[in-house]
Amino acid sequence: PPLQGEGQGGDGLKGRGGANMIGQTNKKVLSEKRQRTLRKNMTDAERALWQALRGRQVLGLKFRRQHPFGDYILDFVCLEHKLIIEVDGGQHSEQADYDERRTRELQKAGFRVLRFWNNEVLQNLEGVKEKIWQVVEGLGHSDQSNPSPPQPSP
Repeated sequence: PPLQGEGQGGDGLKGRGGANMIGQTNKKVLSEKRQRTLRKNMTDAERALWQALRGRQVLGLKFRRQHPFGDYILDFVCLEHKLIIEVDGGQHSEQADYDERRTRELQKAGFRVLRFWNNEVLQNLEGVKEKIWQVVEGLGHSDQSNPSPPQPSP
């Protein structure tokens, strides 16, 4: 469940790059440096996806990992396009109501949320990257240096 605490929401904060950020990061999330611990202890699937997202490899977009927002720590987020990518393990099938509520709250804040299962990332990383590319293109991002989606490896 989300951390109980001081997150107030509705502040209209500006993120880097001028992206409007609605909400306030919960002080408990920041003070415990939980995101640092989560970055060091990523799952194999999160690690594999991070290798594909880091260094602006998807349409030149900057993704952050284990980024705090409100009462949550987001697996991956592109603040410029308000796109969140969550990688879910088996425990998420037991907390579907929580994930659904969390997704609705993030959508209310203006984010688009994509969810992938661990096994999907590990067994079909190219397909996951393709889906991310399609969503980013649908959000109106255009990069002339990468006019077509990544092709699967032979």
